[in-house]
Amino acid sequence: MAGCTSTAPVDAGAGGPITVAAADDACDVSAAEAPAGTISFDITNGGSKVTEFYLYATGGRIMGEVENIGPGLSRRLIVEVPEGGEYETACKPGMVGDGIRSAFTVTGSAQRSVDTDTRLAEATAGYQRYVNSQVEALVPKTQEFVDAVVAGDVEGAKALFPIARTYWERIEPVAESFGDLDPRIDGRDDGEPGVEFTGFHRLERDLWQDGLQPDSTAIADMLMDDITELANRVPSVELTPLNLANGAKELLDEVATGKITGEEDRYSHTDLWDFRANVDGSQGAIAALRPVIDERDPALGPLLDERFAAVDALLENYRDGDGFVLYTALTPDDVKAMTEAVDALGEPVSQVAGVVSS
Repeated sequence: MAGCTSTAPVDAGAGGPITVAAADDACDVSAAEAPAGTISFDITNGGSKVTEFYLYATGGRIMGEVENIGPGLSRRLIVEVPEGGEYETACKPGMVGDGIRSAFTVTGSAQRSVDTDTRLAEATAGYQRYVNSQVEALVPKTQEFVDAVVAGDVEGAKALFPIARTYWERIEPVAESFGDLDPRIDGRDDGEPGVEFTGFHRLERDLWQDGLQPDSTAIADMLMDDITELANRVPSVELTPLNLANGAKELLDEVATGKITGEEDRYSHTDLWDFRANVDGSQGAIAALRPVIDERDPALGPLLDERFAAVDALLENYRDGDGFVLYTALTPDDVKAMTEAVDALGEPVSQVAGVVSS
């Protein structure tokens, strides 16, 4: 892929949002430098493929991302970067690969918003507790799933697969910030080029399509090691209020690009479990930010409540016992209704970052 090109550095704080012109073979960022603090990127996709935009820190840590930017569409990413240093911007046409990357420098330093705003500090601490609770459930439930695979208990493993993934899907934006772990845990067989197919979806294919393989036990053990490593790293993550706001929207983008289309769990067809978990995670982030939202934009909170309630009610139509019907049971009208409900929810959720950063 062609490399990003940039104009001379500008003061992003004084000059407004940095513009990003994304295309199928280019990612033109209007500035290669910005002062520390809150940085905004306005991304317009002029290509023919759905794209994503990322700001990476050293080691591939994701500072902020915007997914599911369709051809001709524009999205804004607002991210808090309090520490100066060398970063990278990236567009990902087709939402695959390492993307079209370019160096991006953040100068100086800035006070963290949580250090100057008690409500924002409380929101971030509350969401951290939510993430910790999900990780505390993810570890033992994944162990149960792995134990079933290792024991050759196919039906037991199948039953545990969507349950274990529920806790992963609720905190996926935080988990994705660890660029090395996410592809190993949640990669698909048409995922990142050059990355070995491992993790949940490799075992999903073994359980539902190919049968357990000679290396299924090793793959299961690797998954457990990676989930344990995730649990060890999560307490050290320094979340910002904008992480919460952007993460809430990212989870809805996950629904739109993977769950509604049936792409995510293509062998088990347990996509609606993941759908439910992504919405739960989005609600968790918004709930943590709600006092700030109510204070700064009193009309937004009730609208969010209404749109979340609509999605909740829709999903309840597809309950099957403690879980959900398989994706293969959905009709085109079902998929259309889900798409419309998620799109309607995504619109007010996309406003939260702007409210939080105001």
